[in-house]
Amino acid sequence: MVAQSILREFHIRTGAVNDVVSWFCAAASFFAMAHAFKHGDFVRVTLLLEKLSEPKRRVFEIVSLSIASVSVGYLAFWANKFTYDSFMFDEKAQGLLAIPIWIPQSSFAIGSILLLIAVVDELVIVLRGGKPSYAVAVEERHAKGDFSSDV
Repeated sequence: MVAQSILREFHIRTGAVNDVVSWFCAAASFFAMAHAFKHGDFVRVTLLLEKLSEPKRRVFEIVSLSIASVSVGYLAFWANKFTYDSFMFDEKAQGLLAIPIWIPQSSFAIGSILLLIAVVDELVIVLRGGKPSYAVAVEERHAKGDFSSDV
C-alpha cells in the first residue's frame, strides 16, 4: 500500500496492486487467527465466565469450545472445498491480475484449518482438566500489569 502511494506520486500505474494488497490483508487475518485465539486475543464471554464457580466455568468452557470446534470445522470444510473447486475449475481472479483464484483462497483454507487445530487443542486441554492456554495467557499479562488487551 505504501509503495502504491509513492508510485502514484510519480504517475506510475499500479492497477493490480489493489488486488494483491487485499489478498495479503486477508491472508494476514486468517493466518493470525489461530495465534490470536491461543493467546487470548479473541473476544470471549469473560464477563459471564468470571461470575461462575470453577466447576460451572469448566462445563461452560467445554460447551463453548465444543460449539466453536463444530463451527470452525464447518468453516474449514467449506473453505477448503471452495478452494478445491476453484482449483478444479481453473477459476481466475476477475481483477486486473488474472491469476488462479485458488492461490489467494488457499490462505483462507489453511488459516481455517490452523484455527480448527487451535480450538480442538484447547478443547482437549480443558477436557483433560487443564486450564485453557488463552486464559493462562491473559492471567500472565494481568500479573505483569498489562491490561491493554482488555480495552
